[in-house]
Amino acid sequence: MNHSETLVSAVIIMFLLIITTYTYILLLSSNNKPLFAEVRVFVHGRSSTLKDMTASQNTESNSSRTRVLQKNSLPSDVLQNITALNIPINDRSQLTTSERGIGVRIALVEPTFTAAAYNNSFYVFYQKYGHALTNTNITSDLNLLSSKVTKYPTIIPTAKVHSAFTMLSLLKNLKFISPDSNITVLTDADVDNGSIFKNDGNEGSFDININSNAYDVIILGHQEYVTQQEYNYLKNFVSNGGTMILLDSNIFYAQVRFDRTTDTVTLVKGHGWAFNSGSAWKSVSERWAKETSQWVGSNYLCYSCDITFANDPWEYNHHEEQYVTNTNDKILMNYNASLLHYPISSLRPVIAAYELNYQKGKVISFGIYSDDIITNEKFDKYFDNLVLQNTQKQQSLRS
Repeated sequence: MNHSETLVSAVIIMFLLIITTYTYILLLSSNNKPLFAEVRVFVHGRSSTLKDMTASQNTESNSSRTRVLQKNSLPSDVLQNITALNIPINDRSQLTTSERGIGVRIALVEPTFTAAAYNNSFYVFYQKYGHALTNTNITSDLNLLSSKVTKYPTIIPTAKVHSAFTMLSLLKNLKFISPDSNITVLTDADVDNGSIFKNDGNEGSFDININSNAYDVIILGHQEYVTQQEYNYLKNFVSNGGTMILLDSNIFYAQVRFDRTTDTVTLVKGHGWAFNSGSAWKSVSERWAKETSQWVGSNYLCYSCDITFANDPWEYNHHEEQYVTNTNDKILMNYNASLLHYPISSLRPVIAAYELNYQKGKVISFGIYSDDIITNEKFDKYFDNLVLQNTQKQQSLRS
């Protein structure tokens, strides 16, 4: 190799080194956190990590809020571990009490209706017509107010709802803290069908009366969109003596209609809109605000507010929260929230984890968007102790 060839090679090598170094510096300083994010899930009894997380944004123009939802790509070994948990997935409604076993019966409910609403559907409409005047009937783009439902987003690699991933993280952990429990994964469609109650002996028919709960504890995620029947059934479940645990805030915010023939949900009322298939118009924000306060104990606060927490043991940052609206709520942990730019200056909302006894049952709410801190070990321990404490109570009541 002559002198000129050697010089050219040296220049090329130097150029490649500069480009590589520059790219690495950009990656380190980038705000693209998903490139380096590690999300913990419980497999084989201990924690493992998932990488290659991506994020997608959806805009909720009605309340001027934008949520970043995790889009998870689950490796095949993690999907296999779901199967290894021996958790009933299919034909849940056909299980008898003896088949479920004598342990505490826990149901995790996937927010499948909410997932459908966020799937390039409802929020496209909200954003497009957010500035429409009150009493204006919108008759275009109404197809956006209906969306296909994915039955089991937890076990589908392209799940877009943050809570679906949270449910996956909880499965093995719940088995670990309560090894004799029977854990079932349900969907919104299952609850709407009455599957949280015992079969009354007729195929596809359930008894919703007292002492008919098929589970002791139900854990919800981001159930922002539910049907009227699902809402009523969950209320009946608590009335009958069940314990309902709310991981996330912004629950029961809007009503949808579910068509089992086409597996689609359609907006009915809430999130600032009402829809009758022929037209849509501006309406209430929270669909069952007063009723939800009475039996759930809190209501949705706001997204665009500037909120900080003086009591923040789990390193939680403001996302979406509930605020206490029932004087019978028993505060478990007050986050000592401070709000700036809240539209009602006289209101000093209390954001807290709490429990509320309702008839024979109980509702436990964390008051925050717990999905965001599901990998925080302190939160996991607090959640574990809370679930274990309440499942032991349920077990003693049934024995």
